Amino acid sequence: MPAIQIAWILLGVSVAAEVLGTIGLKISAGFTHLLPAAFTITCYTGAVWLMAISTKHIEIGMAYAVWAGASTALTALAGIAWFGESVTALKLLGLALAVVSLIVLSLSESPP
Repeated sequence: MPAIQIAWILLGVSVAAEVLGTIGLKISAGFTHLLPAAFTITCYTGAVWLMAISTKHIEIGMAYAVWAGASTALTALAGIAWFGESVTALKLLGLALAVVSLIVLSLSESPP
C-alpha cells in the first residue's frame, strides 16, 4: 500500500481518536471521573501522534483542515445522537457545508 494511502488511513484513525476523546471528555464530567478522564487523555494523545505521522505524507494545511473539520462534524453528530443535543436546520446546514468544504479541499490537492 502506498505511503500516502497509509497516511490518510492514519489521519482517519486520528479523527476517530479525537472524536472518542471528546466524547470521553463529556462523560468525564470535567475530569471528575477517573476512567473517562484517562480515556480522554489517551485518545487525545493518540490523535495528535497519528496526525503528526500522517503529515509526513500529507500537507499540514490539508491534514489539519481534514482533521479539524471531520472531527468537528462527527463530534456534533455524536452530541446529537448520544447526548440529545439540539438539531436545527442551521446546524445541519453548517455540518453539510463543513463536509462540502473538506471535499473541495481534497479535490484541490495536487497528486504526489
